[in-house]
Amino acid sequence: MDRESSLPTGNAPEWSVSDLSGALKRTIEDAFGFVRVRGEISGYRGPVASGHVYFSLKDTNAKIDAVIWKGVFGRLKTRPQEGLEVIATGKITTFAGKSSYQIVIDSLEPAGVGALMALLEERRKRLAAEGLFGEERKQLIPYLPSVIGVVTSPTGAVIRDILHRLEDRFPRHVLVWPVRVQGETSAAEVANAIAGFNALPEGGRIPRPDVIIVARGGGSLEDLISFNEEVVVRAAAASEIPLVSAVGHETDTTLIDFAADLRCPTPTGAAEKVVPVRAELMGFIADLSRRHAGAMLRLSDRRRSDLRALARALPGPEEVLSAPRQRLDLAAARLAPALARNARAHEQVLQALSRRLEARSPRVALARLRAELAGFGRVLAAARGNAIAGERTRIAHARDRLATLEARARNAFGQSLLQRRERGIALDERAGRAFGQGLHRRADRLASLWALIRSLGPEAVLSRGYALIRDEAGALVRSVAAAQPGRALTIQLADGSFGATVSGAEPDVAKPAAPRPARKGPATGAQGDLF
Repeated sequence: MDRESSLPTGNAPEWSVSDLSGALKRTIEDAFGFVRVRGEISGYRGPVASGHVYFSLKDTNAKIDAVIWKGVFGRLKTRPQEGLEVIATGKITTFAGKSSYQIVIDSLEPAGVGALMALLEERRKRLAAEGLFGEERKQLIPYLPSVIGVVTSPTGAVIRDILHRLEDRFPRHVLVWPVRVQGETSAAEVANAIAGFNALPEGGRIPRPDVIIVARGGGSLEDLISFNEEVVVRAAAASEIPLVSAVGHETDTTLIDFAADLRCPTPTGAAEKVVPVRAELMGFIADLSRRHAGAMLRLSDRRRSDLRALARALPGPEEVLSAPRQRLDLAAARLAPALARNARAHEQVLQALSRRLEARSPRVALARLRAELAGFGRVLAAARGNAIAGERTRIAHARDRLATLEARARNAFGQSLLQRRERGIALDERAGRAFGQGLHRRADRLASLWALIRSLGPEAVLSRGYALIRDEAGALVRSVAAAQPGRALTIQLADGSFGATVSGAEPDVAKPAAPRPARKGPATGAQGDLF
């Protein structure tokens, strides 16, 4: 009996791979239909070509794949970022193609206020680097706008505070664009409201605002998150109408405050900034009117006095016209003789031209020119025929020569290619032999240098019977004078070292031999000293 026939078969059903994967998928989805997972985003690369987003959530001990479908990704308030710690809400499912499980995310939020603040700071720096918060983009708020646009909730206390403050200071035409100031759609509604006010045409049925107020009451950081969204900040920075931000209380700061043309601590403060006090303005205008009337009166008096002084200094009509009248009389007296001289001069010129014209009769000149023209025509016809025949002959010769040169060039180019190929092969062989010879020469030189180093090194010297003597401090003893009696020394030989003590009397230091006197010259009849 073989081994397979001895295995128990039982009544267990057979599963296909697809059936087993489907059963596992249903089991996991039923057990984990709704979960909230906290972890750090890893491997985020943005949406793929289909618009879906794939990444992982991890902590110190585990990792789980995550997916956000295209439709859900467009509605997310918090966009995924690499390394961001988040709380993901969704369901657990399986992917049969990889035999793995994953979480399908429906919503995403930062894990704690600290992470949210870090996310907002990173967003602020990125938008500031694009220049959206630059002072050069700021617009001046009009002193007295005719129409004020307000983007806020129509049911809150904010709009009532703004309208009440405007009524007290200077009643103006107010347009309210109702939006949600909190919730998932709040950011998109605020951005659309700002863009909508800017899209109103000048002189249309609905008046275009001169200034826009974006207002909301105070709240926590999560309550004000809509005014930190990138879409709101970009809409505020792109607004062609001056925009005032009045979000939260005085201590609250949102990203729209940096992009707005003016930031006010409260909605009431925004109403005070966009309009002046009517009574103060009317008093100021009345004071300006009085000052203007007094200034005009004083200016009129001063101009009248100046005019009288200038009138007294002006000369009379006779005094002004006497000199020009005299110059006119002198010019009239000289005009008649000058006209007669001019007429005589032109008459002489005309007579000279008439004599020259008679000497050169047009009929004679025309006949001569016709004869010359006929001769030129005959010469030109003959020259044309000769030129055409010569050019045809030269073209035929040039065509034959061109064909010959082309054949020679093809042969020369082929021979040149063969010569260059043979020369390249020869150069390659010579380079290989030269490189091998140079390599052998350098190897031999390296071996010689190494042998020389070994022969000149201290180990080689010690092996020939020499020794190194050091004192207690390890310094070399280089002279007999340094070896005092009783002094401990260390003597190093080729195969080791040992200690020794100097004994006996003071060392006998050999005196240097006296130098020989230099001989000035050789003796007579003897050979000179070489030293």
